[in-house]
Amino acid sequence: MSTSNFQKSNHVYIIVKTAACSRLFLLALTIFWRSLFEPYDTSAPFNPNCLSLESQPAETVLWPRIGSAIEDSIVWDAVFFVRIALCGYEYEQSYAFLPLLPICISFLSRTVFAPLVPLIGRRAVLGLSGYVLNNIAFVLAAVYFYKLSVIILKDKEAAFRASILFCFNPASIFYSSIYSESLYALFSLGGVYHIISGSNNIAVLWFALSGSARSNGVLNAGYFCFQTMHEAYQAIFLKKHAYLSMQVLFVGALRCLCIFVPFVAFQAYGYYNICLGHLPDEMSPWCKARVPLVYNYLQSHYWGVGFLRYFQLKQLPNFLLASPILSLAVCSIIHYVKLQPEIFFSLGFRASPEEKNSAAVLFPLGIDKRSKTDEFSEKSIPKTEEKNHNLRRRKQLQGEASAASPIGNESSSARPGYSSAFVLPFVLHLGFMAATAFFVMHVQVSKYSVNTT
Repeated sequence: MSTSNFQKSNHVYIIVKTAACSRLFLLALTIFWRSLFEPYDTSAPFNPNCLSLESQPAETVLWPRIGSAIEDSIVWDAVFFVRIALCGYEYEQSYAFLPLLPICISFLSRTVFAPLVPLIGRRAVLGLSGYVLNNIAFVLAAVYFYKLSVIILKDKEAAFRASILFCFNPASIFYSSIYSESLYALFSLGGVYHIISGSNNIAVLWFALSGSARSNGVLNAGYFCFQTMHEAYQAIFLKKHAYLSMQVLFVGALRCLCIFVPFVAFQAYGYYNICLGHLPDEMSPWCKARVPLVYNYLQSHYWGVGFLRYFQLKQLPNFLLASPILSLAVCSIIHYVKLQPEIFFSLGFRASPEEKNSAAVLFPLGIDKRSKTDEFSEKSIPKTEEKNHNLRRRKQLQGEASAASPIGNESSSARPGYSSAFVLPFVLHLGFMAATAFFVMHVQVSKYSVNTT
């Protein structure tokens, strides 16, 4: 094993240990503070019978104190996730919580943790399943965060430091609670890692799963939009190949559609359960909309989400609470714009060939300076071999990045690290999420929504 690979393996091992220890440390802090103060949210004891069951016999458990302690920790959004895992989608407002986390919790409680039901009770087992699932997902997300950072920054030490900071980020409590943030982070970071590694089909699957965890997961389709935009530009204006451009646009649109399918299917599921079979006067207002989306209606009606709707004097403390993460996001975007204004404002179209070659998976290959003999040899091979050739090129670039080697054969105009063209789609994603969190969402949610981006 080479020194570089050994160092990378050692970093991954340390990150796994650090991520796991950070979760245990957070658990200890949570238990300590809960022993000192009464929780602000008092919804934990609220657990009526499922609507599908008229009466439910009282459970007799062997360890009632442990079960009660776990159930008392099920607060805020966790109440909805556990309720959905136990009873399904019973109420209209429960459709604001996407199904991936409840499905996984229900599966674990019926399989791995099923023997614990007689010991601590069904609801406590559901809560325990959620805690174990999310903390494992966070550890895996930290590993993907490191691997992705190594490829993009081409600096293992910087990637290692960033990953350690990720393990202790300000939104840590949400990643260890029964929230959907850990699954979203795992599948979003994993999806980006796979698209950069050249595994586009796997990336589509992971992005689709991220959209099943949180609604903003569908924004990950933007990475394929960015890739398709540049490939289509090259096909039309550089290769003068109209058929190839149509093929590129079709494949890109199909991938984006696959990412949207789980979220759209869930909206159709909500429409089927809530709207169909009811008279118009009995229907909820969103059922009669031209495009009936239950998620948008619930966010607006029950949570007051909307453009500038949160701009109220009484919400000033929440804006102050969100100011550190939003300020950091804005400063990082401004810093990138100052370093690469031409690349940023041209959406990468005016990046140098060396810059594009350093991010060949997001920017199309074949635009760098090559001899006519090389161009002729590429045209002479079949399309399947050309795809394999491109994939080998991408794997080679990934290997160079994972080795954190210097620029090598690339020109000095290809900047490494945060100033490279590789970072552009991530900066655009960050800017969109930061603006949405500030102007549209509950601004305090930016602590974890922007943090993952």
